[in-house]
Amino acid sequence: MSYSRVTKVAEAKLPTRSGDFRILGFEGELSPGETPGPQGKLVEEAVALIYGDIAAQPSPILRIHSQCLTGDVFHSLRCDCRQQLELAIDTITAHGAGLIIYEEQEGRGIGLMAKLRAYELQDQGLDTIEANERLGYKSDHRDFSLPAEILRQMGIDSVRLITNNPQKVAALEARGVHVTERLSAEVEPTANSESYLQVKRDRMGHLIGSM
Repeated sequence: MSYSRVTKVAEAKLPTRSGDFRILGFEGELSPGETPGPQGKLVEEAVALIYGDIAAQPSPILRIHSQCLTGDVFHSLRCDCRQQLELAIDTITAHGAGLIIYEEQEGRGIGLMAKLRAYELQDQGLDTIEANERLGYKSDHRDFSLPAEILRQMGIDSVRLITNNPQKVAALEARGVHVTERLSAEVEPTANSESYLQVKRDRMGHLIGSM
C-alpha cells in the first residue's frame, strides 16, 4: 500500500494507569490508483502512543497493534489481543521508553461487522481462516505500510519489535525499517483462545512455542 501523504493531525498528553504517554494521531491518504482494503477507506488512521524519550534509544521498543474492540475494550477471551497489548505496555514502561502504533485494522483488516460475522461462523465450527474465506476475505488483509510511514516521519529507522508475526518483521524491513530484535508477544493461552492460537501458529506461521 502506498500513500500520497501521511499527516500528523494531533498530539496530546495521555496519562494512564501505567504512566504518562503522549498520543499522536496520523492519517494516511491512499495514493491515486491504490485499491482500498475491505473496509473501503481512502484515508486510514492510526495513533502512536509514546512513552519516555524514544529519541535517546538507537532502536526503540515498538508494538504494532491492530484495533480489537472485543479484546482490547471488552476483554474477550476468544483472542490474545488484550493480553498482548498489556504485555507491550508493561515491557515499554519497564524499559523506560518505547512506542505502540495502534492501527484501525479491526479483524485483521476486514472491519468490525465482518469480524462479528466471522465469529458467528466460528461458533458453527469453522476456524478463523475458514470463516474469513467463507465470507470472501483473505486470512489477513493488513500490510503494515502506514506504521512504516509513521516511523519514517518520526525519524526512526530501526526498532525492537514486540510480535509473534514474522510478516510484521518482513513488512517493516521491506519498507526500510530495520528490526534489530524480535521480542516475543507470547501470552498464556486460555481454554477459549487455545484453538485460535493453534491456527495462528500452524496455518499463519506465528512464532508461538509454548502450546
